[in-house]
Amino acid sequence: MKIRYIIILLLSIAILNSISCKRNPYRIRTSSIKVNIEIKRLEKDLFITDPDELASKVPELKAKYRRFLQLFSYVINTGDISDSTFSDYLERFCTDKQNNEVYQMTLKVFPDLNEIKKGLEDGFSHYLYYFPDSIVPGVFTCITGFNNSIITGDSVLGIGLDRYLGADCPYYPQLEIYSYIAARMTPQYVVPDCMYGWGASEWDFSSMKYGADNVLAEMIHQGKLRYFEKSMLPETPDEIIFGFTASQMKFCRNNEAQMWQYLVENNLIFKTDQFIIRKLLGEAPFSTYFTNESPGRAAAWIGFRIVESYMKKNPGTKLKELMDKTDIQEILEKARYNPQ
Repeated sequence: MKIRYIIILLLSIAILNSISCKRNPYRIRTSSIKVNIEIKRLEKDLFITDPDELASKVPELKAKYRRFLQLFSYVINTGDISDSTFSDYLERFCTDKQNNEVYQMTLKVFPDLNEIKKGLEDGFSHYLYYFPDSIVPGVFTCITGFNNSIITGDSVLGIGLDRYLGADCPYYPQLEIYSYIAARMTPQYVVPDCMYGWGASEWDFSSMKYGADNVLAEMIHQGKLRYFEKSMLPETPDEIIFGFTASQMKFCRNNEAQMWQYLVENNLIFKTDQFIIRKLLGEAPFSTYFTNESPGRAAAWIGFRIVESYMKKNPGTKLKELMDKTDIQEILEKARYNPQ
């Protein structure tokens, strides 16, 4: 009986250790941080309005949507909202046959925004945990003529819902959007794209003024943004965070050391040639420097792994310190990155 008790105890300890090892290191407690996001749907206000009454509704739209209305206007090329021609351009946008068809499709895919609201409230509760002095932006939706997925401005976050209608949306091939990009134009990417887009606007590459614009700087900058996104959405699968398929994610994990070795041995990490940077970090079906099994932007994942190593090896570093840091060489050195 005593032996049986010992065996059960050992098994219990082993199970607890296994659970502990699998614990998500990005998970934090945010239950005390309350975020209430109200999402205003500009597309509804525009397309339910009688076109003949649209001009008279402009002052009301300006009051309700404020800064976002101007950002939206720039995206759809209707100019300055204070110009007398704005209402005419807006009427053309709202009476366009395709725009009305897309609006109806948007209503079917997004009859309500409850899941997006819930996801953003979770993401921004994490944001306030790490950046307590920051503010949560106002959130708006719209359709943009397929121009923009995420629109950011001062205290403003906009979502172009027409860019998230599903990989099988018939408009995407008509617009010659590649299938590997359309695969990410689905509702499940809305919240991750919002958090990434917000991070990218807060820490824009050009405003960071890194010492050099080379492959390594771009890799680590992208790595920082993905680390930020993962910290905001710790329960979101890596495949969604990075926009990789399951097989592409597996390739990265299985070939991390080989990819890093290739970059180093071929003297690519300090290259400033924009063509090389785009080949390694730009949109593509795969990374030509590696194999056809690799995802496009695989080097951004390596950048993330460097950043992750830096944060693990320097546990006192706060997320804000990481995001504000501009010394790329120091990040690399202190990361002691050595994939096996």
